[in-house]
Amino acid sequence: MPVRMRLTAITLDCPDPPALAAFYQQATGLVPHPASDADFAGLTCEDGLFIGFQRVDGYRAPRWPEQEVPQQFHFDFTVEGDLDEAEARLLALGAAKPPEQPGGGRWRVLTDPAGHPFCVVRSRRSEPADSSSPDEATSPTP
Repeated sequence: MPVRMRLTAITLDCPDPPALAAFYQQATGLVPHPASDADFAGLTCEDGLFIGFQRVDGYRAPRWPEQEVPQQFHFDFTVEGDLDEAEARLLALGAAKPPEQPGGGRWRVLTDPAGHPFCVVRSRRSEPADSSSPDEATSPTP
């Protein structure tokens, strides 16, 4: 019998929690947690999931796709509408775009201001009727 667990929080290490929380707040519209401070900041999702950002002295950003400092995880986000427009807005907020892009145009790998990779893929509702298979169109895994 499986253990009954519910995911309630995800916490990312970073050098500047308020700055990284602000990036994700502007990118997603999630609600900043009122108890956020310089060492730990957070955002609350509508379903109650908490995304936290904790200060780590000597933080070393992941280097994707290289493995010298490997990624520990990545987020996958869907966006409505144009993927190029979403990418441009995220870059303006402080994201970066690594040269390695395995999605073949179906999704983009970006990195947040602390270097964590994340993927952005168009929502299925935004896909044309003759697009690639659902698994291929919605499975970004850098």
